[in-house]
Amino acid sequence: MYRFVVVTDPETAPGFRLAGVDVVEAGSVEEARTLIPPLLYRDDTGIVAVNEEFMAGLDPKVLGKMERTHRPLLIPIPSGAGKGERRGYIERLLQRAIGYNIVVRR
Repeated sequence: MYRFVVVTDPETAPGFRLAGVDVVEAGSVEEARTLIPPLLYRDDTGIVAVNEEFMAGLDPKVLGKMERTHRPLLIPIPSGAGKGERRGYIERLLQRAIGYNIVVRR
């Protein structure tokens, strides 16, 4: 069975733990940048949900590789800012999964 891992800040980590998922806490974007890549290369990881600010700080090469692989699935956790970038990422995930470009509108 694959693991569902959430990488987030210490303030929101307890809520995810209450939901029963594995949580990795990062206090800054720099710390998250070192914690996330090892999770992406583990064989037992199926989904990695990442705080949106942390995801924006990832190396573009890592993000590019993740968009070309099927597992693990890397998804952003919304923070209220950067909705356009999140929407574009979700549209690319949908296109990769079903083969069609779906435009997400509000």
